[in-house]
Amino acid sequence: MNAENNSKDTGTSTALMTDMYEYTMLDAALQDGTAGRRSVFEVYTRHLPAGRRYGVVAGTGRILDALADFHPNEDELRFLSDRHIVSQTTIDWLEHFHFTGTIRGYREGEIFFPDSPILQVEGGFGECTLLETLILSILNYDSAVASAASRMVTAAKGRPCMDMGARRANEYAAVAAARAAIVGGFQGTSNLLAAKRYGFKAIGTAAHSFTLLHDNEREAFQGQIQALGKGTTLLTDTYSIEEAVRTAVEVAGPELGGVRIDSGDLGSLAQQVRAQLDSLGATKATITVTNDLDEYAIASLQDAPVDSYGVGTMLVTGSGAPTCAMVYKLTERENSDGVMQAVAKKSVGKASVPGRKLAYRSYHNGVADAEHVISGAEGTLAAYTPEQDWRDLLVTYVDHGQSMPEFQGGQAVLDAREHRAKALEEMPINALSLMKGEPVLPTLVRSI
Repeated sequence: MNAENNSKDTGTSTALMTDMYEYTMLDAALQDGTAGRRSVFEVYTRHLPAGRRYGVVAGTGRILDALADFHPNEDELRFLSDRHIVSQTTIDWLEHFHFTGTIRGYREGEIFFPDSPILQVEGGFGECTLLETLILSILNYDSAVASAASRMVTAAKGRPCMDMGARRANEYAAVAAARAAIVGGFQGTSNLLAAKRYGFKAIGTAAHSFTLLHDNEREAFQGQIQALGKGTTLLTDTYSIEEAVRTAVEVAGPELGGVRIDSGDLGSLAQQVRAQLDSLGATKATITVTNDLDEYAIASLQDAPVDSYGVGTMLVTGSGAPTCAMVYKLTERENSDGVMQAVAKKSVGKASVPGRKLAYRSYHNGVADAEHVISGAEGTLAAYTPEQDWRDLLVTYVDHGQSMPEFQGGQAVLDAREHRAKALEEMPINALSLMKGEPVLPTLVRSI
């Protein structure tokens, strides 16, 4: 496994990152003899957040990390037994558990839409049902953050966006958010655990408290420059921004790395600070802005002389959409005669499409024009030939229990970021709009 995971930080496995009914279903299925029936589960979302035009897949690499540690330890087995959650038969089965199935899905960084088969999990019913909550909790959150990050990167028009959201999230969610932000196009993070774990660029210098600690702002700037060098970024809005910029250049000279503005009318202030920096000879000093930014605030600063953005709360909360409403549904299973049979819910408003899926994207003059989801039996799908210009959207993450290492670790996240950028370039131009609208591609579902 290329990346560490939360289980190593908490000292437990990931096997209890589930809802109780997953274990009780396993217990019942073991007792009635259906736990081993071959099954196919699918992750998809019925709708995007209101007004969003696309989503970005993130978290699949973390699923592989978590899957490697999905083995109940002695303490966890004792808990399941002492609480009478499962029977001794199930305890015995869990003692030797490891996932032996296959997982396929959209690669990280891929664009998705309603009804996109984002992930398909195939194996025995018992081993697949145990993974429901783990998979959904990772994909729903990480994809929400990556989707928001992607919109912010679009609004930034090539200027770097940096994650500064750790203090606005659960301590482990902060690490996941930093990873998802990179998938969404961000360039770095303030979270040191994420930087260490995945090899990301770490960013950060000083807060207002460092300035307030000193008897005056000059002494604070001198202390920071002495420790970090003239190329550091100085926080300028503790007192008077104009005085702070003047002091910063006096202390660091024209080699000053940059300044950060964390309050006020960021556009007007950036314009004033740029002019002041240039007049003082610090023409190469950069301007970073922070302060509750979202994609709309970033878009409003497109004409301001801002060099980079630090984003916190709105990033780690999905900019108002902290989940993608993904679900995990059984779409095919082995019947009592040993034959695979497509199944589906018929619930009002929650009906699902039966059968395993293939997924492709078609193009016209190099621009994507539709998502094609093909549903059918295993043999029928194996013989299916897509149109010549269709791109296959599915990759194999786990093959009969063996994870693909190229989808784990820091390089996989950077690869996902690159894939997102390329996939978004292929979308219709209105995908880049921040205005509310329908998904930019229709999802055409067909059974064969």
